[in-house]
Amino acid sequence: MVESQKLNAVLVDDEPPALERLKRMLEEGGQARAIACLSNPADVESCCKRLHPDLVILDIEMPGVDGVSLARRLAGLSSPPAVIFCTAYENYAVDAFEIDAVDYLVKPIRAQRLNRALERVRRSRLTSRQDWLSARLGDRLLKIPLASIRVLAAEDKYTCVHHLEGQALVEDSLVSLEQRYPETFMRIHRSTLVSRAHLKALFRDAEGRDLVEVDGVALQPEVSRRNLAEVRKWLQN
Repeated sequence: MVESQKLNAVLVDDEPPALERLKRMLEEGGQARAIACLSNPADVESCCKRLHPDLVILDIEMPGVDGVSLARRLAGLSSPPAVIFCTAYENYAVDAFEIDAVDYLVKPIRAQRLNRALERVRRSRLTSRQDWLSARLGDRLLKIPLASIRVLAAEDKYTCVHHLEGQALVEDSLVSLEQRYPETFMRIHRSTLVSRAHLKALFRDAEGRDLVEVDGVALQPEVSRRNLAEVRKWLQN
């Protein structure tokens, strides 16, 4: 499977060996990659807000909070992940499906069973990813279509979206945006992503900096040495 088509998964289990086994099964199956492995359920909600995973594979009986209650909270996020429960107990199945869990896997998990659950998530998530970003402009909330976005630049705790109608701030991090839309945006600097489809030219200014022209905006972002070869390759192809 092409890397950009893989699901981004957050794995949650209070037993480290179980986390390692699940991570290894994902790597071997090839349908998903673990972008975070968490042993503390208290960290899950903030992690999902930061990384916007496609799914969370979640144990149920954990210290401090049960997985069903946690899944209910995740369902209220602006970009809620799909949930697959992974537990040693069968008696939570009814609760799990009442909150629209994709699947309920009983330990020890078989690779074939896990892959079937991931395939259901993949079919639904990869065909329904939102084609806009929710941004704030003063007191206004607005939707910015991905097709109009040209540059995404890190700015303090926010990301500044440079689009055809101007600029706005979103709370999504550059890392999460790069992971959610790898075929749409390309990293050219640790603080900058640009629209692949609108990357127009690469040039060097009088100060020796490598910059790019992006169709539709006057901004000419700098390219880091680390990303220079990839930008050249993209433009040549």
